Amino acid sequence: MKLLRIFADPSRLFIPLLVAAALSACATPPTDPAARAEFERTNDPLEPMNREIFDFNLLADRFFIKPLAQGYIYIVPDKGRTAIHNVLQNMGEPIIFANNMLQGEFKRAHDTFARFLMNSTFGLGGMIDFATGAGLERQSGDFGQTLFSWGVPDGPYLVLPILGPSNPRDAVGMGVDGYADPWSFVFRNNDLVPVNWGRFGLNGIDLRALNIDTLDELQRNAIDFYAELRSLSRQHRAAELRHGEAAPLPDFDSLDKDSSPAGPQDRP
Repeated sequence: MKLLRIFADPSRLFIPLLVAAALSACATPPTDPAARAEFERTNDPLEPMNREIFDFNLLADRFFIKPLAQGYIYIVPDKGRTAIHNVLQNMGEPIIFANNMLQGEFKRAHDTFARFLMNSTFGLGGMIDFATGAGLERQSGDFGQTLFSWGVPDGPYLVLPILGPSNPRDAVGMGVDGYADPWSFVFRNNDLVPVNWGRFGLNGIDLRALNIDTLDELQRNAIDFYAELRSLSRQHRAAELRHGEAAPLPDFDSLDKDSSPAGPQDRP
């Protein structure tokens, strides 16, 4: 029964997957100064393992995920895909609301709650996004973002099988969000296990379909596709963590003070 409950909610697999990945490798920082600087800049001590998982993900995408996304685009018309995308996003609003509350972002939580009510009713279960037209923009909110707001560090760069770029904090966040997702509780009945897996898979296919041209172009032009995705995913996540706001500027006065020559009173 416990095994069935785990497979009824795919997100429960994230935390064990994270622990296994984190314990499977331990990199030693290089001694060369230039290499050491690059090592610290990328924060990717698990790079050898990450690249192997990345190669596996590319293979899975080439032979399974991308063909499914292409078939989805071919079979389902634009309006149908938009309606499905809207429904999937609407189903994610409760988790966004909960995390906005945990972060103390009460205005964002209010907008998210209002969006969910409006789109679930007037939008026919979320198929039509009335809320955005009414000025209620969709917010971001996940437990990885909540942990960030509480001061939890991200840890090293981590590539998860199938799920892609992440880090220990966000991977744990995915697991918590999946476990707390109210729809997962609805679908945990053994007869509804396929429904939960279907929703999980459809989310992935929808996301892949939205990014087919972008990823193809990026892969064609990138000298190192792995490094390019690592950089772009981090930039995107950095903006998302702060709800699109710019990162705070460093305290230049402190930097100047630290780097200035020591005065007589500072010398031993």
